[in-house]
Amino acid sequence: MAITLGFDVYGTLIDTAGVKIALEKIVGDRAEMFSDLWRQKQLEYSFRRGLMQNYCKFSICTKEALAYVSQALGVVIDPQEQEALLAEYRKLPAFADAAEALPQLRSAGFHLYAFSNGPKEDVQALLEHAEIASNFDDVISTDEIKSFKPNPAVYAHFLRRSGAATNEAWLISGNPFDVIGAISAGMRGAWVKRDANAVFDPWEIGPTLTVASLVELGNVLQS
Repeated sequence: MAITLGFDVYGTLIDTAGVKIALEKIVGDRAEMFSDLWRQKQLEYSFRRGLMQNYCKFSICTKEALAYVSQALGVVIDPQEQEALLAEYRKLPAFADAAEALPQLRSAGFHLYAFSNGPKEDVQALLEHAEIASNFDDVISTDEIKSFKPNPAVYAHFLRRSGAATNEAWLISGNPFDVIGAISAGMRGAWVKRDANAVFDPWEIGPTLTVASLVELGNVLQS
């Protein structure tokens, strides 16, 4: 049986904390706080828009979250700086373990897909910049059905696009909400817990598998 692996992009393959370097030039030692809150609001805005069925591109959620954080922290960011920060989101780096693990998984016969809230063209460009795009059969975006994770419809869309049955499909994510969403929709879910202090949401749904890195994921799935 061929196993299909759907990889979340932001926070799993791509390190969203990479924007902190650019933020340090603007907010100094508050860069980490700013980056973390920006990411939290970006996801919150996608959740809210999904529930409201008031869809916009994920890049708009990112832009609006940036505006919120700058106001909340009292940081004045001029339009040029704002555009520069948003541009950073289009060229974030891959996590180091992604470049090592993905070719191994592909060589082992797994079907690999990038699965993201971001529009396909944005995600493809991001993966190419991070030099990991060639590992994937395709990019599947929630933008194709105008919704966001963890709407169960987006996981059903992933299964349709990839041609995988639920018992053949895994969602790989560093985001607990995404893992829970996929499992709730019938898929299997692997949580990539790179931070030993990270906490998985204490719901009735837990990850099928927890690994510390994508390299460990490959070792476990191939064992």
